[in-house]
Amino acid sequence: MKSFDLIVIGGGSGGLAAAQRAAEYGARVVVFEAARLGGTCVNVGCVPKKVMWYAAEISSALNAAADYGFSIQRFGHDFKALKTRRDAYVARLNGIYAKNLERRGVMHVASWAQFVEPHVVADAGGQRYTAPHVLIATGGQPLVPAIPGAEQGITSDGFFELESLPDRVAVIGSGYIAVELAGVLNALGSKVSLLIRRESVLRSFEPLLSQHLATEMQNDGIKLITGAVPERVERNDKISLHTADGRQFDDFDQLIWAIGRAPLVDGFGLKDAGVALNESGYIQVDEYQNTTVDGIYAVGDVTGLAELTPVAIAAGRRLSDRLFNAQSDRKLSYANIPTVIFSHPPIGTVGLSEPEAIATYGEDQVRTYVSEFVPMFNALSEKKPKTAMKLVTAGTEEKVVGCHLIGLGADEILQGFAVAVVMGARKRDLDDTIAIHPTSAEELVTMR
Repeated sequence: MKSFDLIVIGGGSGGLAAAQRAAEYGARVVVFEAARLGGTCVNVGCVPKKVMWYAAEISSALNAAADYGFSIQRFGHDFKALKTRRDAYVARLNGIYAKNLERRGVMHVASWAQFVEPHVVADAGGQRYTAPHVLIATGGQPLVPAIPGAEQGITSDGFFELESLPDRVAVIGSGYIAVELAGVLNALGSKVSLLIRRESVLRSFEPLLSQHLATEMQNDGIKLITGAVPERVERNDKISLHTADGRQFDDFDQLIWAIGRAPLVDGFGLKDAGVALNESGYIQVDEYQNTTVDGIYAVGDVTGLAELTPVAIAAGRRLSDRLFNAQSDRKLSYANIPTVIFSHPPIGTVGLSEPEAIATYGEDQVRTYVSEFVPMFNALSEKKPKTAMKLVTAGTEEKVVGCHLIGLGADEILQGFAVAVVMGARKRDLDDTIAIHPTSAEELVTMR
């Protein structure tokens, strides 16, 4: 049996962050990962998604070039060339992660680990490893509905395996993955139908963002189909989707399931170790990432807490700070986590939505400030998509408890304003900040 100070099951963002931080403190660490290092984010998530989003943004910029006096003739798009370069970039990142582990003296076992007992795991070959601290960071996987013919569709993982751009695509889902994939495909030239169960996209977000994005997506040519509950899928030459209300949608070349993700908890012997799951099937943890078993911890998507790469990284590093650097109170606050949705246009959001603020503070304590305008980039164009912003404040001092943006540059603008929200900025603090003109960001410090 091989002994370590920390066993990490999962070589994604959270697991690698924890492993490397622990090794920097002198801990002996082993990481188990059967797939490519980097997890969902690097291989089939944030990184390749952002590459595709950039490609879509370039396509949009080419469409706007004539507004600025450029005469450009377009000769199509080489989707396969984009995929080749994107995949090479991801492979390079896989190699960098491996070198980083090696440089810090972290052992990488290219296998999943299974619990034999609470602090003992075995690899696929039966070799056993033990450590006083074990971290579970196995992440999640895309959901596919249990309906006839569901296998005719692909998930977001399959999206990154596409060798060519499909002509007609059905994207099923209303969350951030669904709207991101729909936006990319539409901008690159696919005819996209977005089918959602209820009446709007991004239902858990600030309503201004949901409503504005739905409008802009439809203005861009995406067909938004509401009340569509999938019942079965059929494939002849093309794909057909039948919904529970009797409707039928035909002639799709590709169907993409983007209906959510499930925690990856099976096959690791969690029950044998005594690790409990919550009612939603995620690993149950407390505020310090402790599971129900002493010395076993969990971070990232497998916990169901703010399923974002930077959150998993932050939680993993703080855990190692606590375990191996005597920072006994070190933990991650899950409040005021900023996030960006790389839709078209992009969304940036941090803090409470208006409904959440009212539920928290009471309607008489909440005041909002809203701005809607055509960004200067589109001032010369016939097509004039709008940017929208909302500040949500609470209390007599109007503390900013929510900041929500949709429009060009929202993804980059948000980071700085997220710092202000976390630090407890008041509306008058923003008012006292000199605007940078002409920018979209200045609207956040000039709202009345």
